[in-house]
Amino acid sequence: MHQCNHYRRAHSRREFLAKTALGLGSFAFAGLLDPQSFKANNPFKRTADSLRGLPHFTPRVKRVIYLFQSGAPSQVDLFDHKPQLMKYQGQDLPASIRGTQRQTGMSAGQKIFPVVPSPYSFKASGRSGTLFSEMLPYTAQVADELTIIRSMYTEAINHDPAATFVQTGSQQPGRPSIGSWVSYGLGGENENLPAFIVLLSRNTSSGQPLYDRLWGNGFLPSQHQGVKFRAGKDPVLYLDNPAGMDGTDRRRQLDYLNELQKVQQQQVQDPEIEAKIAQYEMAFRMQTSVPEALDLKGEPDYIFDLYGPDSRKPGTFAANCLLARRLAERNVRFIQLYHQDWDHHGGLPQAMPDVCRATDQPSAALVRDLKQRGLLEDTLVIWGGEFGRTTYSQGKVTAETFGRDHHPGCYSIWMAGGGLKKGFSYGSTDDFCFNVAENGVHIHDFQATLMHLLGIDHEKLNYKYEGRRFRLTDVHGKVVHDILS
Repeated sequence: MHQCNHYRRAHSRREFLAKTALGLGSFAFAGLLDPQSFKANNPFKRTADSLRGLPHFTPRVKRVIYLFQSGAPSQVDLFDHKPQLMKYQGQDLPASIRGTQRQTGMSAGQKIFPVVPSPYSFKASGRSGTLFSEMLPYTAQVADELTIIRSMYTEAINHDPAATFVQTGSQQPGRPSIGSWVSYGLGGENENLPAFIVLLSRNTSSGQPLYDRLWGNGFLPSQHQGVKFRAGKDPVLYLDNPAGMDGTDRRRQLDYLNELQKVQQQQVQDPEIEAKIAQYEMAFRMQTSVPEALDLKGEPDYIFDLYGPDSRKPGTFAANCLLARRLAERNVRFIQLYHQDWDHHGGLPQAMPDVCRATDQPSAALVRDLKQRGLLEDTLVIWGGEFGRTTYSQGKVTAETFGRDHHPGCYSIWMAGGGLKKGFSYGSTDDFCFNVAENGVHIHDFQATLMHLLGIDHEKLNYKYEGRRFRLTDVHGKVVHDILS
């Protein structure tokens, strides 16, 4: 036992600080690089083996805005110009071209498959000379920012399995969505907003139904599911405090609830309990962050003019594109927009102008707005649907009523942002726009490339469920390096 003040000092305070400065500095630097990992009760704390070392390499982008066009836009009428089809107009699509590709029950019984060239003119745009339909005049203005893939293909031929496939990597429901995988792998950069947010266009005239499982977490922890923001007074249901309860009351309630859930967690060791705690805490913080993020009153008139007149109408695709930019500014990791009205089995000449009018200007405005704010260089913007449309008409062919059936064999999407070759077109289709002719890009290749741009090796990010390790791309997928800058 030492008597008071009768002991030998091993180090002075000055020596201690000098010798530990490097170690403390490394902790501080790590906290700056990944501040979420140093927070208590962090909902994105990385403990699984598959999450160690993420990102796996230097990411090209920090966030994704996915403009999903549900119903499948017609590539032959928008992006993939085939003037040679004029000489086949009304003729039966050759059996050698149709090959063994699947057909839907809506056109499989047709005696002939009459070729219908696009009624729209195409024009070369930008320094790149990229061809765009007259239906996309605003998208044409940002041609030199875009990477167009004209050789996408899929196996799914009906809307629900096709949309499920591109969103989750499987045609069968139940797998986690892309946004959920990204949230699980990288977490969020804004502790006051979810890492994965979903916006749906409302008041569209028609379209296939959109199910919540398209942005679901599947078997991943539930805090990684997409949070759907609605247009109107209550963007997130049950987020506001009930009548008679203020923020202090809610904070006290959550503190007691957390204590009870921690006791339960010690007893049953269920990771979903931790997910619930994280979700309650996020909801509490969102009471302040969500109204601020969705308040467009401070946006100047020239921004509304950029996105078009619909941007002043809550719930429209244009308004959601503007909200997507605001969420990107606030470092939301994955922002998913869904727009319907693209399922043109008949009456295409009447329907196409309307849906393009609703989506063309705001899609291009989003690219331009991100660029002028310096956000495009670390954001990936994606525009596309679940499959393409046939070159032949479904049913009777007239100038007013022709339509196009589902076509998984080839279709087009565009992307813009960091890490991509700008003003670049990749892949091609045959003269009938029916088969991939060069550089095919499968759904899993697209998903692998998206993950690569975020700094994720798609083969390494997995989750063990029911005895098997799952990943977004299943056992497939190759990164399309040719489109990367």
